[in-house]
Amino acid sequence: MLLSLLQELGGWSWWILALLLLGMEIMAPGTFFLWFGLSAMVIGTVTLALGVDNAYWIWQVQVLVFLALSLTSAMAGRKIMQKYGWNDSENPNLNDRGTQLIGRTAVLNEAISGGRGRAKIGDTIWRVAGPDLAEGSRVRVVAFNDGILSVEAES
Repeated sequence: MLLSLLQELGGWSWWILALLLLGMEIMAPGTFFLWFGLSAMVIGTVTLALGVDNAYWIWQVQVLVFLALSLTSAMAGRKIMQKYGWNDSENPNLNDRGTQLIGRTAVLNEAISGGRGRAKIGDTIWRVAGPDLAEGSRVRVVAFNDGILSVEAES
């Protein structure tokens, strides 16, 4: 039943698949489904041009060409995106909260003794490392390593 429906639709079945894939691209982040959608459009166009009665352009060949074209376009698209920097994030530290804190100031909740203490930044108390300082001292975050903020006394 499904195969007969696809044969009746001919090249339009590839266009329907292309629209579904491009719709998924809109819903999902990134550019993963874009290349598959474009490949389905190409196969649909070729199928409409050649017709469904072509002895060499059977559905098995169409699927193999679609897979090859999808893989090729995904790899080429990735290279193009990297070359022009289109895949660079506007905020590369978005999911790296500790790195986002570098340069901010904080107040020590617990004195730094023996190189370790605690400081409150925003609504979170962080473990800090730095020179010995009294509780309540203002510090500036200079680095973030293994969940510990490196701080120095604010001047």
